[in-house]
Amino acid sequence: MAKHKDTRSIDRRIAADVRARIMSGDLASGEKLPITTELMEHYGVSNQTIQRALNLLKAEGYLEGKSGRGVYVRDEPQRAFDTAATQHPAAMGEQYAWLTEAARQGKTGLNQILAVEEVVPPAQVRRAFGLTGDGTAILRKRLMLLDGEPAELCWSYYPLEIAAGSPLTERKKIRGGSPRLLADMGFPPREAIDQVSWRQPTEEEFLTLELPTEVPVGRTFRVVYSDEQRPVEASILIKAGHKYALLYRISVPTG
Repeated sequence: MAKHKDTRSIDRRIAADVRARIMSGDLASGEKLPITTELMEHYGVSNQTIQRALNLLKAEGYLEGKSGRGVYVRDEPQRAFDTAATQHPAAMGEQYAWLTEAARQGKTGLNQILAVEEVVPPAQVRRAFGLTGDGTAILRKRLMLLDGEPAELCWSYYPLEIAAGSPLTERKKIRGGSPRLLADMGFPPREAIDQVSWRQPTEEEFLTLELPTEVPVGRTFRVVYSDEQRPVEASILIKAGHKYALLYRISVPTG
């Protein structure tokens, strides 16, 4: 018998079960949920408990009620972005790879610059760059949008010795994105290491990403290395956990 107990209220446990079924695809995009009496019987709870669970999932954006027709799984499923596809330098003259990946998924991507400045970066970035406590780096803060809706909030940092005097310090979009520019500057991206975690959003993330309620956000800390394992970029990437997933393709050695 498990020693640990689930102390969440029953409506939150029911919401968690339905949410998991949606994310696994067992409840498909656009599918109608069973009627309330069936859910009451399945979970052995009252109508009020079922309604609280469904209202929670509606607030999170997983479900939508249609007047006189019932409750349905939202029409647009969780979207997965191929992380590797966005890391390669764009071909000469082509747009940023993130925008190309958005177009491949039938979406219109937009890269909105929020700030470009020299700052003392977070400790995690300082460690990656080997900076002292007051060491600075160039920050490019951006908001990525899909079809006009906020998709990802990005803080990308660059070592001063690399960024100084380059377009990385200018509040302008970079044709082909930073991977293309870094390659042209003699720092081609060779490896990217991601550390992925989940947490509740900060106030800034909640407002900027226009979250419907306090859904978890996915946080990716990515360090990009060039030749001789030199770190050339460190990014903190925040996505809404109920809308987006990360897709990784891993080559497995044979024998």
